Amino acid sequence: MPSSTPASASIDAVEAPQARGRSIWRDALVRLRRSRGAILGAVILAVIIAAVLGAGVLSPYDPLAVDASTGFIPPGGAHPVGTDILGRDLGTRILYGGRLSLMTGIISVSFALVIGVPLGLASGYYGGNVDRLLMRVVDLMLTFPGILLALVIIAVLGPSLLNAMIAVGISASPTYARVVRSTALAAKTEAYIEAARALGCSSLRIIARHILPNTIAPIIVLGTLGVAGAIIAAAALSFLGLGAQPPQPEWGALLSEGRSYLRRAWWMTAFPGLAIMVTVLAINLLGDGLRDALDPRLRT
Repeated sequence: MPSSTPASASIDAVEAPQARGRSIWRDALVRLRRSRGAILGAVILAVIIAAVLGAGVLSPYDPLAVDASTGFIPPGGAHPVGTDILGRDLGTRILYGGRLSLMTGIISVSFALVIGVPLGLASGYYGGNVDRLLMRVVDLMLTFPGILLALVIIAVLGPSLLNAMIAVGISASPTYARVVRSTALAAKTEAYIEAARALGCSSLRIIARHILPNTIAPIIVLGTLGVAGAIIAAAALSFLGLGAQPPQPEWGALLSEGRSYLRRAWWMTAFPGLAIMVTVLAINLLGDGLRDALDPRLRT
């Protein structure tokens, strides 16, 4: 057999991690299927998503239509979870509010990824002064509790649902930067990275083609769990009147509307709170399963 040339050996060294990566993802999928908690969380989350997307089919009511004559109807009959002070069907508002809350979680995490991932990649790959500068910025942001930093951002931008998404995303970005940096620091010392440099690959190409794929697994896990945290954070901001504004039926805003009527209409806070709890629990179950499935230490 002809001996391989140094160039072909370098190419093999660069391509080998990609083949191993495919095997890692197959193994992770097998382990994920065996996780009862992850499957349960995925099923619950799928049902919630289907329900909020099909709100117009599941409920005949308008979430914003006001009918004062039907205010404070308790759960049952034509209104399975009751009505609010203005006669709006609470179940309908919870379903439509689920769209806003889930969208808030996803968009907030997307903001955090857009900010945190490039910072972490640049810091971990280039090191030196770049690393020190970027990490000091991240450390400064981490000195503030996430909700406090979000409140400061909201104070600057003004109260609205979009600004709440931006605030939650910015406050969560340092965590993503730290995780991506640690992964980039470990990956850049691998032999296939040296092979890519020897072949003349630019730093940008190495980061995009070889460093970034190594960060996907921790990003998926952190992002999944981050959606749950973002939903809670956005609900807290809306509860304080700094997020979704009336008459938007966001879950945190629904809680805020019902807190003044706890004794007279307990369902106005109980059911939105239950919706938040079940959704966050389902996302956390799925996230925990993904974390275990993608943990390389569990590979056999």
